[in-house]
Amino acid sequence: MLNLQQKLEYVRKKIEGKIHHPFLAQNIEAPVIDEDKLFFLVSFLDDLQVSIEDIEHYVVPTMLLQIALDTHDLVTNDLSGDANLKHRQLTVLAGVYYSGLYYKILAEKDNIEVIRLLAEGIETINDQKIIVYQQELDGIEKLMDCLKNIEASLHKKLVKHLHAKGWDEVITNFLLIKRLSKERELFVKSQTSVVFDGLKKLIFPRHEQTVKELSNEQKNHLVFICDKYISFYKELLVKAKNKLPLVNEVVENKIEKVLKQHQIVVKSLVEEG
Repeated sequence: MLNLQQKLEYVRKKIEGKIHHPFLAQNIEAPVIDEDKLFFLVSFLDDLQVSIEDIEHYVVPTMLLQIALDTHDLVTNDLSGDANLKHRQLTVLAGVYYSGLYYKILAEKDNIEVIRLLAEGIETINDQKIIVYQQELDGIEKLMDCLKNIEASLHKKLVKHLHAKGWDEVITNFLLIKRLSKERELFVKSQTSVVFDGLKKLIFPRHEQTVKELSNEQKNHLVFICDKYISFYKELLVKAKNKLPLVNEVVENKIEKVLKQHQIVVKSLVEEG
């Protein structure tokens, strides 16, 4: 019988085999498999004692959809020139190719229900991305809810479909912590972040300047707010984990690692400047 790590490796190789395309490999960056999202898909299915064949059946198409989403997120509008235009076009086509693979796999299995569920998840993710990027937000809680849906909608659909009690909150809070931590790091390093753009608009609504044009004190306040929410969702993650009947040691270690991250206070932007 395969253990969790072996199941992860098995499914990862299946995904890598699906996404490899010689022409795309020569012309654009290799697609990135989100290891945390893969980990939690396999983990909750392993907890349900689903066969490795069924784990493959659920995880591979779901991760292909996730890869398609991540690939489309790489497409930017600030590049110019024929070479960059070709790169953008190929990146878009790659995303379409990966999402087409998800449909093909499930259609061959005649699993219309999962096709429908994941399609609903994609619709939710796209809707929530529009709200965040266009900053159509009426409060920080709305921003956080949007980020939750963007990061975890595909997982939530499968968790509900398969009645994996307790996993929804574990996965949602873990992925939200990772997203907020990533945006925080990005903002501290480059002062660019779509999430911090949203926080700036909500916290300093009367300021017309961009995030980069804020004072160091204002920037530090945005980081402070982000840190408060990271701490809050860490508490929720611990509570959610404790509600699971039995936690695999590998899952326990994964959660403990994210809980311990970012506890060292980073030098303020004033000090760095």
